[in-house]
Amino acid sequence: MTAHVLIVDDAEPCATTLEIAFLEMADVRLSVVSNGREALRVLRAGGVSALVTDLNLPGISGFELIEQARRLAGPSRLPVIVVSGEADPTTPERLLRLGVDAYFPKPYSAAEVRLRLEQLLHVENPRHPASPRPAAGPEP
Repeated sequence: MTAHVLIVDDAEPCATTLEIAFLEMADVRLSVVSNGREALRVLRAGGVSALVTDLNLPGISGFELIEQARRLAGPSRLPVIVVSGEADPTTPERLLRLGVDAYFPKPYSAAEVRLRLEQLLHVENPRHPASPRPAAGPEP
């Protein structure tokens, strides 16, 4: 099954860096938007498997976007990763209260963000496969 990852960042170089890193993932479709209102439109359309967002967005903040995304997801689990240059020392605590799965302060490693996303979506990167899994079945 193809996972749909929504990237939200108004800084085009940051969004492009993440997009390039995520293209290495197998069976992932990407949507990239530059503000919270566009992100909500994509989320309302349904089918988003994970949200990767900045906090400092035009229109609505990343915090508000995460709150609304959680409401839209309802009882289903929507993994959320935050990549942000937010300097407020209370940010990590606020994100924890919102149930964010990972927080990467800028500057960050796009490869580390991709690795965390792969873990959350339970997908493998064909260029960096995990160790082989043993075949299912009874032990000899």
